[in-house]
Amino acid sequence: MQTVRSVRSVSLRRSAEKSSVSGKARQTTLKPHVNAVRQVHSLRCLRPVSRGRTHISAVAVPAEPPSEAPVQGLPDDIILSGLQGKALKINEWPSKSELLGCIPKHCFKKDTVRSMYHAAVCTAMTVACGLIGYYLIPMKLAFAPVWAAYAAVTGTVATGCWVIAHECGHMAFSDNKILQDTVGYILHTALLVPYFSWQRSHAVHHSKTNHLSEGETHVPYVQGQKKGDGTMARREKFGDTIYGTVRLLTHLIFGWPAYLIAGATGGPVRGVTNHFLPFMGAEGKHKLFPGQWTAKVYWSDLGIVGFLGLLGYWAAQVGAAKVALVYGAPLCFTNIWLVLYTWLQHSDTDIPHYDGDDWNFVKGALCTVDRPYGAVLDFLHHRIGSTHVAHHVNSAIPHYHALEATNAIKAAYPDHYLYDPTPIGEAMWRVAVKCGAVAPYGDDGKWVFRQASPA
Repeated sequence: MQTVRSVRSVSLRRSAEKSSVSGKARQTTLKPHVNAVRQVHSLRCLRPVSRGRTHISAVAVPAEPPSEAPVQGLPDDIILSGLQGKALKINEWPSKSELLGCIPKHCFKKDTVRSMYHAAVCTAMTVACGLIGYYLIPMKLAFAPVWAAYAAVTGTVATGCWVIAHECGHMAFSDNKILQDTVGYILHTALLVPYFSWQRSHAVHHSKTNHLSEGETHVPYVQGQKKGDGTMARREKFGDTIYGTVRLLTHLIFGWPAYLIAGATGGPVRGVTNHFLPFMGAEGKHKLFPGQWTAKVYWSDLGIVGFLGLLGYWAAQVGAAKVALVYGAPLCFTNIWLVLYTWLQHSDTDIPHYDGDDWNFVKGALCTVDRPYGAVLDFLHHRIGSTHVAHHVNSAIPHYHALEATNAIKAAYPDHYLYDPTPIGEAMWRVAVKCGAVAPYGDDGKWVFRQASPA
């Protein structure tokens, strides 16, 4: 065991040396902003930072005692999450092969029968909820609270179907590619998700996780740039309560359609993208849908148009209001869960982003955070939020092996594995209010959400 630890230590030191060398050579579009923003923060952090009109504790209270002691000596404008700044202490990284090597080999094996069972169960539960709403809840104003509860429950259950389709897109469902894509295409199309389009953009997200300019989805704004300074100014003007509430509503309700239609929160190098129109956005190496993906986008469009036609026919038979309540309202909740999961998986006050040569795949994967969603949601959503680190280490691991893979990563690399025990509601509010725009921290390429904005 001592020999293994010595080898890993040497490997980590070599990895750190390589990272240091590449960091010195980096050329990024953000580099002109770095020195200026660092200088501003070194001055601003010497005096108290305005927190807005309502107070949120600088250190979130975790559901259980943190395993790590809080990082000491941080600037006043860096707030600790339930991670206690753990991600900010990491300066040595394993290689990708070392990280994959700690996971048991059988965790990568797909069981088609088992995958189909999970797909059938979550589909049956979703259909059962829909039938209850369709046949048992009256279309009367007095039953509005019942319809609201129905939408929340059914949308939450249907998110399980979303996750299964997501697994198909990652080729983690079956070795039978035709069956895999058929299941994924049907489930995602039924939830108005363009299957192949999203498969491609989500693969880009995994390949550039927490990359400040080339990432895909929930890429943060940068202080010293127009959007970053704008969001910091709005928080200062309106205060935490209004700013946080508006940000939550816009992200959770409009975030998913805005991403599909306009690439909202996508990587700035790709411009305005569209999951239905593959020719939009950047050209060249940053084109979101290159080559054969153009045709696949149109195949996805065909499915969406066809399903919208079915919904239109159904509405003509039973009325648009009935369809909106039975299908549309739950879909909104499914979309909310999707945005919430992805937002909290890669964002918090002390989770760094990287850019240029300072970034690499391992850093992105290990700057993903697992959170406590509880037994019910873990069952319904196939542990998508509580085993997400393992999912980013290798997205082809089936969800039913993800917990074992997570435990293996945690045991092999306890200083790198990130788990935040903060209750989800508290974490959601902290991220909405305090994760406005990033600025440099330290000399090793970290970009962190800073609370003091440049003057």
